[in-house]
Amino acid sequence: MALFAAGLSHKNAPVELREQLAADEDKVREILRDLVGGGALREAVMLSTCNRVEVYGVAEVPGEARAAAFRHLCRQRGVDAAAVEAVLYIHAEDDAIRHAFRVAASLDSMMVGEPQILGQVKDAFALAQACEAVGPSLHTLFTQAFAVAKRVRSETEVARHAVSVSFAAVELARKIFAQLAGRAVLLVGAGKMSELAARHLVEQGAFPIYVVNRTWSRAQELARALAGTAVPFEELGTALGAVDIVITSTGAPKPIVTREMVARVVRGRGTRPLFFIDIAVPRDVEAGVERLGDVYRYDIDDLKSVVDANIRERLREAQRAEAIVEREVAKFRARLSDVEIIPTIVSLRERLEEIRAGEVRKTLARLPDASAETRAAIEALSAGIVNKILHTPITKLRESSRAGAHRSWLAVVNELFGLRRRG
Repeated sequence: MALFAAGLSHKNAPVELREQLAADEDKVREILRDLVGGGALREAVMLSTCNRVEVYGVAEVPGEARAAAFRHLCRQRGVDAAAVEAVLYIHAEDDAIRHAFRVAASLDSMMVGEPQILGQVKDAFALAQACEAVGPSLHTLFTQAFAVAKRVRSETEVARHAVSVSFAAVELARKIFAQLAGRAVLLVGAGKMSELAARHLVEQGAFPIYVVNRTWSRAQELARALAGTAVPFEELGTALGAVDIVITSTGAPKPIVTREMVARVVRGRGTRPLFFIDIAVPRDVEAGVERLGDVYRYDIDDLKSVVDANIRERLREAQRAEAIVEREVAKFRARLSDVEIIPTIVSLRERLEEIRAGEVRKTLARLPDASAETRAAIEALSAGIVNKILHTPITKLRESSRAGAHRSWLAVVNELFGLRRRG
């Protein structure tokens, strides 16, 4: 049996094709049961997200198993199999292990270090388990993949740098304020990025939240969504005096927060900082307000500069993470080889025990007057002989496993002793 991973992702397939192949839980459940139940694969896990559709499997002939899995998926989703086959990748053995570890650790993601993929992999694994499609090889693989992902996150900074504009805004706010808990926020306008930035600030404990918008109903709607308070647009100047952080994203053609307006506000604030995050294009906050005392202003270009710098930092950290993955692949390869030889060792022991027990029964049947001591001695003698016979083939299997050459020895032992194949 060979381990493989096959599929397509954002790296080699357009979003239109990925959308067509994406399958919900019920469809994945049906596919897994058909593939494993029909014998195409011995074990299978299917991962279906917006950025990738992959099958991890254990099969006698990985190429045929991969083709069967994606033919089944294409037929079910009404997609041209030839178009999918043209972009499919397949990884076998160590490459499959490496790929699983990299996917779980978010090193193969569109945005390296994003946290969602690990949860998606865990969900895919749990679904396959519920379908009884997971055996010893994939159970060992995914259990270790989760451990590798945890190690990457704890030992590197790959996921600790903001790589979205909204997160970058929070990161900058942290540089100005010792802590964000209890900092009042004013949201001016209803842009999606500014709303996300406000939500991230709320998650960090920022409160209360005020919302100003030219359309009063939209201000009320957004305020309710953020558990905040709507403020009439005409009271913008007054609202500025009551908050610490201002996020702007209107569609105004010229600045709505002027230097003069901010100068009036800061006179009554003492040394309390006022932080503007201007995500609008054209900008909402007039240039030069940052020259006023304790006033800070960052626009969309500043935020993007932070994001670009953080992406570069993530990629540097990803190199450290890749080294962790490589070490774990080598360790796991040895573990997986042991998993593969265990069924043969069990079958070999069962086969010799069956022979031993049968011969003991025949012997004792010819010695009806044998004492308990004699019977025990015969049992012990026969068990000792079996253990002596088992020692050499088991030792050879374990040595070949560590050397990565166990499959030929598995075939020899199974053939010599006429064992029932278990995997």
